[in-house]
Amino acid sequence: MNTMSPIEQTERIVSLDVIRGFSLLGIFIINMISFHSPFLYLDPYTWWKTPEDVTLYPWIDVLVQASFYPLFAMMFGYGLGIQQQRAMDKGTSFYSFGIRRLLVLLGIGCIHAFLIWSGDILINYAMFGLVLLVFMRLSGKGLMWLGGILFLLPQTFFSILLVLMTFADPTGVTQYTNISALQDSVAAYASGSFSSIMGQRFEDWYIVNSPDNLLFLLLSILPMMMIGAGASKLRLLEKVSTYKKMWMVTGGSTLLLGVAIKSLPLLIESNFAYSYIQDFLGGPFLSVSYAIILSLLLLNQKIMKWSKPLSSVGKMSLTNYLMQSIIGTLIFYSYGFGLYGEVTLTTGTMLAVGIYVIQVILSEIWLSKFQYGPVEKLWRVLSYGRRNVGEKGKM
Repeated sequence: MNTMSPIEQTERIVSLDVIRGFSLLGIFIINMISFHSPFLYLDPYTWWKTPEDVTLYPWIDVLVQASFYPLFAMMFGYGLGIQQQRAMDKGTSFYSFGIRRLLVLLGIGCIHAFLIWSGDILINYAMFGLVLLVFMRLSGKGLMWLGGILFLLPQTFFSILLVLMTFADPTGVTQYTNISALQDSVAAYASGSFSSIMGQRFEDWYIVNSPDNLLFLLLSILPMMMIGAGASKLRLLEKVSTYKKMWMVTGGSTLLLGVAIKSLPLLIESNFAYSYIQDFLGGPFLSVSYAIILSLLLLNQKIMKWSKPLSSVGKMSLTNYLMQSIIGTLIFYSYGFGLYGEVTLTTGTMLAVGIYVIQVILSEIWLSKFQYGPVEKLWRVLSYGRRNVGEKGKM
């Protein structure tokens, strides 16, 4: 019987890698705020004071915040759909391989979350990816419909409920800065010992990933994975030119809707209810528009040619994601340069863009010699059970 093997370079979908690479820039811009500031415990619309930061944050809030994790989740589901199709073509068991691959990712995520940075997304992707496997027998349309329903119905319900709570008790859903937690975070990351950083890191991770938040995380990530997996089965990225008019209408509609919803805190007095709607309802709509717009742009051969650097970053997305966390924490935590709490939002954003540009260059250099990034190679070795899956000429 044939065995599963890595995707050959000629089989890769360029737009998939480009979207992944683009996602990493948005993710890094948002993550950088948490690297240098106690973002988890502050109200960003009252925290930033300099004119540059006050001007910059609304742009980040509308165009970046909560719009790139869903995009990456869709691409994660798309990749899983490709793996399933390849397994079917080869007559091999996709599910045993898929479980093994996701468990390896879960292990990498645990190392990342508890030893490097608390804002890890890999654990969630691995856990919800295992849930997604249960539904992978559905058709492409079935997955997309189910994903859309699981996204729209609960998020609309929670959004309406929170708005009603706002009218009933305006003070109950007001955003605020948690001074005590903020001070603990600064004390640990800026000047604390490694053990105190470990404790704070776990506390930060648990606040986001506690059982109380698990349902909200599931309903924000799993539907996007389903939509991506369904799109993969329908080969939508490969058929962009065929459905160009439909994609243009859908892309424009989701862009306008996403921007409108995400602008709520700028148009209405900001509180938790509108911030929830902004992130959990508006963010995914904007994610879909980004994916469609990038796919349409890549129909142009000149743009396709110039997109190669983004594609290289996307091919090494796991390596680059982990390196962003390592670099960010080394710059700002006490066991590195200890600059936590010392830089402005604007400086941090410029730093994120600069580091990302360096990653683009390094990714290009690395892929000129190897087929996969170092962490991607490790992931493949552990998933496929073979060592010769990394270097050119050694397939």
